[in-house]
Amino acid sequence: MRVLVLGGTVFVSWAVAEEALRRGHEVVCAARGTSGQVPAGARLVRVDRDDPAGLAPLAGERFDAVVDVAKMSYPWVRDALAALGAGAGHWTFVSTINVYADEATKGLDARAALREPLTAEGGEQTPENYGAIKVASEEAVRDAVGDRAFVVRPGLITGPKDDSDRFGYWPGRMARGGQVLVPDAAEQLVQYVDVRDLAAWIVDAAEQRLVGDFDAVCPAQRLGDLLAGIAELAAPAGTELVPVSPEVLTANGVQPWGGPRSLPLWLPAEYHGIAAREVSASLAAGLRPRPLDEVVSGALGRERELGLDRERRAGLSRAAEAEVLAAARA
Repeated sequence: MRVLVLGGTVFVSWAVAEEALRRGHEVVCAARGTSGQVPAGARLVRVDRDDPAGLAPLAGERFDAVVDVAKMSYPWVRDALAALGAGAGHWTFVSTINVYADEATKGLDARAALREPLTAEGGEQTPENYGAIKVASEEAVRDAVGDRAFVVRPGLITGPKDDSDRFGYWPGRMARGGQVLVPDAAEQLVQYVDVRDLAAWIVDAAEQRLVGDFDAVCPAQRLGDLLAGIAELAAPAGTELVPVSPEVLTANGVQPWGGPRSLPLWLPAEYHGIAAREVSASLAAGLRPRPLDEVVSGALGRERELGLDRERRAGLSRAAEAEVLAAARA
């Protein structure tokens, strides 16, 4: 196949390009080329998607498959479809689990109601509008190439080249051992996807002409079981997991999920549904989550590459963790 990846220099798009190359496909990556290098063997076409004519270098080209990972820009998606949709045999749009209107109810699947779409021109491109912008982008994809469209909605993504810390914090922290502060929320459900599994499914979909809307996360599991499993795989002997109540965490300025001074994977009740999706349709359609030991190995490798004691986008510093543990003991 001749595959176009809109991106190809970082994380998800890089993994897709690498996987397509591994299978022997011809891969073209369209990007500014300022965020990193494309995988060896891919051809980089420099484009600027902020420019309405920015895809002109691809004019007249036809591709067996196009993969668009536009994060939060409806105009990027709209313009790509206008420029390339007619000449694409298959179109993948990487959306998000945040498109759903109900984020609290557990067990919903990809047929659940979506947020109201927002095209988000100008200053409306804010994190709060992320899901609504993705809904508008999905609609544009279905309107333009609906009978050729694979819309995939990942939740938390981990693996090589992940810079978010939202999964990697835990293997990195467990590897240091000692007393590890964990949220006392063992029964909360959690889901994730390894970027290599997501990329493999996207390339499978292009090869097999799979279409439709699907969530892209592993089956839900208890947070307590996941953290215990990560500890078993990554922590030295003598490591102790110390559960601290949500009330104490909140009182000491610890945030759920992400951002500075946070505990990744921990979610307030009103968001429990986004980490407890029913994904049997996705598994039946070919999503193959890898074993936890491979997920942890990939995440820990990335953690060590970046530095275990670096300033983080998500998680607790050593000092902050010690402070909260002391408060919990008190």
